[in-house]
Amino acid sequence: MDFINDRFMIESEVGVRLYKDIAAQLPIIDYHCHLDAKEIYENKSLENITQLWLAGDHYKWRAMRANGIAERYITGDATAEEKFKAWAETVEASFGNPLYHWTHLELNKYFSCNEMLSSENWQEIMQHCNQQIAGEDFKPRSLIARSNVEVICTTDAPLDSLEYHRLLQQDSTFKTRVLPTFRPDDVFEPDANVFARFVEKLAALTGHDIRTFADFSAALAQRIDWFHESGCRISDHGPVTIEYQAADEQHVNALFSQKRGGKALTGLESAQLTSAIFVMLAKEYKQRGWAMQIHFGAIRSNNSKMHQQLGINTGFDSIADQSNLAAGLNQLLDAMAKVDALPKTILYNLNGSYNDIVATTIANFQSGDDGVKSPIQFGSGWWFNDTRRGMENQLNSLADQGLLMHFVGMLTDSRSLVSYPRHDYFRRILCNLIGSWVDRGEIPDNDRILTRMVRNICHDNAVNYFRF
Repeated sequence: MDFINDRFMIESEVGVRLYKDIAAQLPIIDYHCHLDAKEIYENKSLENITQLWLAGDHYKWRAMRANGIAERYITGDATAEEKFKAWAETVEASFGNPLYHWTHLELNKYFSCNEMLSSENWQEIMQHCNQQIAGEDFKPRSLIARSNVEVICTTDAPLDSLEYHRLLQQDSTFKTRVLPTFRPDDVFEPDANVFARFVEKLAALTGHDIRTFADFSAALAQRIDWFHESGCRISDHGPVTIEYQAADEQHVNALFSQKRGGKALTGLESAQLTSAIFVMLAKEYKQRGWAMQIHFGAIRSNNSKMHQQLGINTGFDSIADQSNLAAGLNQLLDAMAKVDALPKTILYNLNGSYNDIVATTIANFQSGDDGVKSPIQFGSGWWFNDTRRGMENQLNSLADQGLLMHFVGMLTDSRSLVSYPRHDYFRRILCNLIGSWVDRGEIPDNDRILTRMVRNICHDNAVNYFRF
C-alpha cells in the first residue's frame, strides 16, 4: 500500500468515511498566506524542484541546520542538486516532524510520486520532479487551480499599491480570487525614527497633513478604504505581546506627536499608544464588516549574527512568553466592545500553553448581533503549532470551551505554491479526531450532523464568516 492513501493519518473508520466522502472533496479558502500577487499574475515557470521547495522555506532551513547541513547548502551558493541532496538527507532524519508528512503529501499531490525521499533515491526523484516542472501544470496559476483553491488572501502593507491584485481581478481567465489583507506592521513600529518615516510616506500618499492622532487615523482610514475597494475583507496584526493600557485622548495625542517627531517612548507609553491605535483600527474594520486577525507570541530574529547575514524570515524565530496575557487580551477586546468597535476577530497564539486562555477569552465576547456564529474565533494552530499535536490541542481546547462546529478552519500561512496539502493534513487530523469521539461513544454517529460539521470547518464557515 502507498504511504499516502485514504487512511493516512486516520485510525477511525468513521474518520475515513468523513475524509473520503466529504473533506477531501471540498475547495480551499486560504484566508491567510504570504503568496505574492505579482508572482501569481505574471505566472512564470519555475526552474526546478529546489526552487519550488527550498527557496524561502525557513521551516526546511531550520531542519537542515539541525541536521548539520552547512549554510552554503541552505541559503548559499550551492547548486540546485547539492541543495536538494542536502534536503533529502534531512528528510531521513525528520520522522515525527510534520515536514516529513508535508514533503510526501506534496510529492503525491503534485508529482504523482509515492516514493519516500531519501539519500539513496534523491537523484531519481529530483529528475522525476524537474521533468514535470517545465510544463504548464507547474505555473503558479495551474498549481493553485490544481489545489482547488477558491480564495487566496495575501499579506500586504498599508502603503502597497495593490496593483497586481487589481490586475488579477480584471483577468476573467483565472477563477481563483486573490484578495489583499491589510497588515499594518509599520503602524506599530517600535522605533520612533522608523515610525516617523512611515508617517511621512503615509502623508505623501494620502495627501493628509498628519500632525495629530486624528490626522493619522483619517489617513489610515483612507488606506483602509483603498484596500476595501480592492476586495480586502481581512486585516492582520503580529504583536509579540498583548499589553492593553488605557489613556485619554489628550495623552494619546501627546504620545503620537512625540513618536511622530522621532522621540522614543517608554514601555508604558508605547503600550498606551499601541492600545489606542488598535482600538481605532478595530473601529474602522467593524464599520466595513472586516475580520481582524491577531497573530501574537513570536519573538523574531534571535540569532543576531545570522540576522545580519541573511535578514528576517530566515528561520531564527521562537515562541515568546508573556505575563498577564489573560488580563491584556480581555482588556483589549473589552476596550473595543465598549465603544462598539469590536469586529469579527480571530486570535492565534504561538505559545500552545495559552490555548485555554484564548479559548475562554473569546467566549466572553461572542454575540449574534452581526448574524455570524462565533464572531470571535480561536485561530488554527499557527507556525510552531502547525503539527498534528498542535492542531489536536487547539481543536480540543476550542471544543472544550466553545463550539467547534463554528470554527473557520485551516489556512496555509505559507509562501509556497505547493503548501496546500497542509489543508489536507488538517482535514485528516480533524476527521480522525471526530471519528475517535464516535468510536468511544462520546458523540453519536449521526451522518447529517457529522457531515455538516466537517463541511462547516473545512469550507462553509469561512464563506459565511468572511463574506468575500
